[in-house]
Amino acid sequence: MFFYLSKKISIPDNVKLQCVSWNKEQGFIACGGEDGLLKVLKLETQTDDAKLRGLAAPSNLSMNQTLEGHSGSVQVVTWNEQYQKLTTSDENGLIIVWMLYKGSWIEEMINNRNKSVVRSMSWNADGQKICIVYEDGAVIVGSVDGNRIWGKDLKGIQLSHVTWSADSKVLLFGMANGEIHIYDNQGNFMIKMKLSCLVNVTGAISIAGIHWYHGTEGYVEPDCPCLAVCFDNGRCQIMRHENDQNPVLIDTGMYVVGIQWNHMGSVLAVAGFQKAAVQDKDVNVVQFYTPFGEHLGTLKVPGKEISALSWEGGGLKIALAVDSFIYFANIQPNYKWGYCSNTVVYAYTRPDRPEYCVVFWDTKNNEKYVKYVKGLISITTCGDFCILATKADENHPQEENEMETFGATFVLVLCNSIGTPLDPKYIDIVPLFVAMTKTHVIAASKEAFYIWQYRVAKKLTALEINQITRSRKEGRERIYHVDDTPSGSMDGVLDYSKTIQGTRDPICAITASDKILIVGRESGTIQRYSLPNVGLIQKYSLNCRAYQLSLNCNSSRLAIIDISGVLTFFDLDARVTDSTGQPVVGELLKLERRDVWDMKWAKDNPDLFAMMEKTRMYVFRNLDPEEPIQTSGYICNFEDLEIKSVLLDELLKDPEHPNKDYLINYEIRSLRDSRALIEKVGIKDASQFIEDNPHPRLWRLLAEAALQKLDLYTAEQAFVRCKDYQGIKFVKRLGKLLSESMKQAEVVGYFGRFEEAERTYLEMDRRDLAIGLRLKLGDWFRVLQLLKTGSGDADDSLLEQANNAIGDYFADRQKWLNAVQYYVQGRNQERLAECYYMLEDYEGLENLAISLPENHKLLPVGNSTNVCQSWNV
Repeated sequence: MFFYLSKKISIPDNVKLQCVSWNKEQGFIACGGEDGLLKVLKLETQTDDAKLRGLAAPSNLSMNQTLEGHSGSVQVVTWNEQYQKLTTSDENGLIIVWMLYKGSWIEEMINNRNKSVVRSMSWNADGQKICIVYEDGAVIVGSVDGNRIWGKDLKGIQLSHVTWSADSKVLLFGMANGEIHIYDNQGNFMIKMKLSCLVNVTGAISIAGIHWYHGTEGYVEPDCPCLAVCFDNGRCQIMRHENDQNPVLIDTGMYVVGIQWNHMGSVLAVAGFQKAAVQDKDVNVVQFYTPFGEHLGTLKVPGKEISALSWEGGGLKIALAVDSFIYFANIQPNYKWGYCSNTVVYAYTRPDRPEYCVVFWDTKNNEKYVKYVKGLISITTCGDFCILATKADENHPQEENEMETFGATFVLVLCNSIGTPLDPKYIDIVPLFVAMTKTHVIAASKEAFYIWQYRVAKKLTALEINQITRSRKEGRERIYHVDDTPSGSMDGVLDYSKTIQGTRDPICAITASDKILIVGRESGTIQRYSLPNVGLIQKYSLNCRAYQLSLNCNSSRLAIIDISGVLTFFDLDARVTDSTGQPVVGELLKLERRDVWDMKWAKDNPDLFAMMEKTRMYVFRNLDPEEPIQTSGYICNFEDLEIKSVLLDELLKDPEHPNKDYLINYEIRSLRDSRALIEKVGIKDASQFIEDNPHPRLWRLLAEAALQKLDLYTAEQAFVRCKDYQGIKFVKRLGKLLSESMKQAEVVGYFGRFEEAERTYLEMDRRDLAIGLRLKLGDWFRVLQLLKTGSGDADDSLLEQANNAIGDYFADRQKWLNAVQYYVQGRNQERLAECYYMLEDYEGLENLAISLPENHKLLPVGNSTNVCQSWNV
């Protein structure tokens, strides 16, 4: 997960902000501050350019309305998203409900007890009820239409926070002394909440925030922690429900002012400030956590004092109130996704199902295949296959030959590009990091890594695959502890005891190629192992903690993105001398880029790579950048000088309906320049440019351009350079043709413009060649049309063949009546009998039987069936 500041809005007259709230449905942002300041803003991102969708789109204020009505400092703002209402209160106890009318926000209701100040307000999940708590202990629950449902005075209690449960049956009241009391929805006290995070805490503390995620977008896993409570001293606990006795405990190490879940309860943002290590002043920070307490990262925010935060509805932006400014930060989430064989594989949660919905979207045919996977941890892809790492189903009856240990708690499922499971492996190691090559799957926990040399049966039936799997164990499996030093001479063993041995320097990232495995450790140590025989070859030392590692296509260079988003490169094979004059292997290259959240090496060039820096994509050749492209796409593939990326942010807004508009192809500069040279200057100059910047894709481009101009010599030379044997043979065949028109028709056909090629053949009065072209394409309908429209006699055998092929086309689609018409003309008695039988046309069968000659092979078939009783034969 990566985040960075993207926009800043200043409030007029330097009025200090107290609160901010982002409407998750309609996108309005309400902010309140001193001197009665209340504004409603809206960021609009309108663009016609598909590449500039998502975070890359320019955002402008489409609404900036100041709401008049408060005189004191506005302290609480809360949205009712279902009914499009805004509720605000100030330090004088005045509550105003605002409604949207003709594009502007106007007062709908006003209320003031004139006794105490409102400390918190919360609408329930369906927007029907609001609970308002006052500092003096008064509680009011009202309906959306303004009627009071019930009220209560909690004597001797100072209230500070309130929140509803997802089912609206429970209310949590936060007290000024740090206690949290649980009430039912009628105001009856039930129990005090156990606050495990405050054990051994002394001194006065107060509640910084309570946020209960209501499950509107589903949960990251069943029974997932969703109720977050945080105190000003930085202690936090995340609970599965209000009575959870075993919550997730976090010590954020900062002074906290507010917390909030993102739209799907997968990331908790905690805002506050901490003491700077060097200077004696506070630094504003936002920390991000998973529901299980895993720290995702820290965002530093400028300014003196942060006061509030609020997530955008899609979880891609966060608004931060700091002094008299609103800062916006962009969020690049850690999506579970991958790309294999023209297929984008992505996962998302649905509120109506406990499992992850995994979609295999075939971008070539625009078809999708949906699988539901319990406990999905990650998706990793390579070539035509992908690995789904999941938690094992407790109810799954595991067979002895499926695993070496009966304590297996995780599964690696090998799938093809349409989601068909090919081979599951049950393992007893937490697959925190997974890498995949064409032959190996590597899964690593913090202490050890597991290697599986998988095999894929390509041309076997499902039955044969099943028999092979049961008869012998497919592929080798081994486990190595990260502190071991395997030599590679002996095979490792599947010893799961290695996974429970601790280490002082845990694994933080892995990557692999066909030749080597790279393991990154938190200290900055990089360990290089050989593959397939796992032997520790080399250790390197870096000054960063790797977050993502990637090897180029010839395994000579390693790209490292660290936890701060800094991209660096390491030459694994360079031999240099260190400061003491000692020879060492490996060299850190001089290129460094900041704010990087994704990168991909080219598959066919070790010096080419693409990287994402904020909302810009850069392509580098030999560490030199090309001009950036504005986009927020995730890079799928980099091959043939073309980058394919997918706008996952847009795709996952409506994941059930993937759209090809979300796929973007970019050509790198050398490809664009070559094409421009060919079109504007000529083949000769373009040939020289490609000679200086060689690549198979460029030679292919030159060959195709030369073919268009019938420059066969240049075309042949270019096909030779890109090792295209079929292209060379095609040029040789063209050279033997005498007619220029014939050559042109062949070239047009070669480029797939078949209509134009056919038209050229017919203009040359070569109907036979047009028919031959359609025969190659299997376009039997057009073959039949050409045979019938031609003058002179058509080839009877070809006519029969075409009729039978069209009959087969309809029969395959169970359109038996259509098939009969063509089988009759094709004189295909066997298929006719089948069609009549499927149509239950016994009269047709009878007539067919009568027309059959003696000793025809169909006659015994008819006699051997009960149908013959209806034939009267």
